[in-house]
Amino acid sequence: MAGGAKQHTASKSRKNKSIPNVLGNASQELVEVQDVVPLSIEAPIVSSYNVRIRPLLDAVDKLRNLMVMDEGIQLPTIVVVGDQSSGKSSVLESLAGISLPRGQGICTRVPLIMRLQHHASVEPELSLEYNGRVDRTDEDNICEDIVKATNDIAGGGKGISNAPLTLLVKKNGVPDLTMVDLPGITRVPVHGQPENIYDQIRDMIMEYIKPEESIILNVLSASVDFTTCESIRMSQSVDKTGERTLAVVTKVDKAPEGLLEKVTADDVNIGLGYVCVRNRIGDETYEEASAIAHQLFETHPLLSKIDKSIVGIPVLAQKLVQIQATSIARNLPEIVKKINDRLSACLSELNKMPKNLSSVAEAMTAFMQIIGCAKESLRKIFMRGEFDEYLDDKRMHCTARLVEMLNQYSDDLYECVESDPKINFLMAEIKVLEEAKGIALPNFFPRNAFLILLQSKVKEISSIPIGFVDQVWSYIEDVVISVLMKHSENYYQLQLSARRAGHSLMAKMKDRSIRWMMEIVEMEKLTDYTCVPEYVAERNKLMAQQEAFMNGVLHDENRPSTIAIEGIGEVEVEVLRHHPHVLAQAFDLKMRMTAYWKVVLRRFVDCMALHLQLSVSNLVNKEMEVEFVNELMGPCGGGGGIERMLEESPAVAVKREKLNKSIKKLRDSKEVVANIMDGIVTYGD
Repeated sequence: MAGGAKQHTASKSRKNKSIPNVLGNASQELVEVQDVVPLSIEAPIVSSYNVRIRPLLDAVDKLRNLMVMDEGIQLPTIVVVGDQSSGKSSVLESLAGISLPRGQGICTRVPLIMRLQHHASVEPELSLEYNGRVDRTDEDNICEDIVKATNDIAGGGKGISNAPLTLLVKKNGVPDLTMVDLPGITRVPVHGQPENIYDQIRDMIMEYIKPEESIILNVLSASVDFTTCESIRMSQSVDKTGERTLAVVTKVDKAPEGLLEKVTADDVNIGLGYVCVRNRIGDETYEEASAIAHQLFETHPLLSKIDKSIVGIPVLAQKLVQIQATSIARNLPEIVKKINDRLSACLSELNKMPKNLSSVAEAMTAFMQIIGCAKESLRKIFMRGEFDEYLDDKRMHCTARLVEMLNQYSDDLYECVESDPKINFLMAEIKVLEEAKGIALPNFFPRNAFLILLQSKVKEISSIPIGFVDQVWSYIEDVVISVLMKHSENYYQLQLSARRAGHSLMAKMKDRSIRWMMEIVEMEKLTDYTCVPEYVAERNKLMAQQEAFMNGVLHDENRPSTIAIEGIGEVEVEVLRHHPHVLAQAFDLKMRMTAYWKVVLRRFVDCMALHLQLSVSNLVNKEMEVEFVNELMGPCGGGGGIERMLEESPAVAVKREKLNKSIKKLRDSKEVVANIMDGIVTYGD
């Protein structure tokens, strides 16, 4: 017991040391009040400490009302959590001196922000704030009005809502506190509750207790094993050291056995300590309940052994006031910094947005800037291989992607069936020679035989280059549209025109390239020609093997089924022995075609690469701007495109309005914290 009391005193001393810089001598006043205030019905919960705390708490409440948390700025908050029927409502009633809704099941269905304020008048003032309205109420009707407001927020059933309800209590003698009471934790849904009620409550609680600025007031029933409480498990998951968790043990008169050991052993790591309380029961008045609690902790054979510094509602109130002030004082400089940083970020983002265009001249200037920026971006990614604007988007590293596509196109051509000279070796040539023969001197090579073979082979592969044209322009179209959308993102009407112009231009460019490629195909089918010296060298190299090949097919006694030809590979020859009279001409024709086919394929790839470079250059430097202007201002685009730029897009308008609201909110918040910081300096003086 002595060890537990000593530890508690040391902890209390550590907390008080962090306050004087902010609150002057108020922390010492609290220690003195705690030392001298007896647990009696005459002792008010409020102390002179409230005079120092009120400005800090008012500032935080103003920030909360300004909804600064929507800007990602967390505020110091006392969050009240506990399992269902742990006595949460009774604890809050005792602190506020008013009645709250009670009953079976979930009484609290929305976050209830309780703002307690001490004031000199004997007449209390109560009000409820929710859904943008403020309703006055009184002690006689507060329960009914809370139920009505909750139903307005969360509906008339038993479901919960994350929209808060604020209860302001101005009453003589209450501590200056702001707390958020959350629904009690329940695992089993009752009739009328959603099946996932536990998950909903857990998610709500975690949202409130996860921020480091939150103080967790964990309400535990004395009759339960603390280590199995769901609320303890949740608080431990976000506050492993317990440094921001305070536990209130209720219903001590129902289960006094072993309570002293529970609160001194601290098996669940409650860093801010425990407070044991006996709440009002039934029709007891608050004065009667306070007197009974005082008598209980003084005379009960077990409860009287608990240190008086951790029992009673007055002690709980003073602890909460002190912890709250410490938390606010500790977090206030960081809150000020976050407000300033967020305000600067919002102002910077607003300044980056395009200004509202008010004239056709301004719209034309903006249009020309967009065209210029888009063209420069396309030059960088398509022509110069610079992709600093799209470092993480490999799809926009266009020169690399185009090279990959060209390499694949080349592979497709060289790996197709028509490009493999081993398949049906010499059979196509023999067939053509048989059909091309005429009344003429023997051993003359028929000219048309070569052209017939060439036309057939080109026709068979023609789908590959035409398919590549379609593929590559589809890719270019995606890139161009992405760039146009990026540079015109702030002009909704312009984006529509830009997208139409982009699709229209790409369709024209693709059609032009397909027609060009079809002409190339027709040219290759029309005649055979090349001045490439490699053709003659390759043909001569292959023809040098003719004599050996002919001997192997016609005169070799071993009659091999395959023969190896350098530059071609192993070829089947058994069937060729049936055509000895045209075999020499067929071999000659094959070697000519094999050498020439390499030239044809190289031309398909090289011409495509050059055509692609020229087409992209024309697209960026000439075609795009003309198409864009025609779409925006020409008769096909409906005219009036520049005027349409004066209309701000819904998305940009919403973003601008949101930023302006955030800036106003943050400026108001900055003024609030500036005033309180001035007050802190005054206190320090």
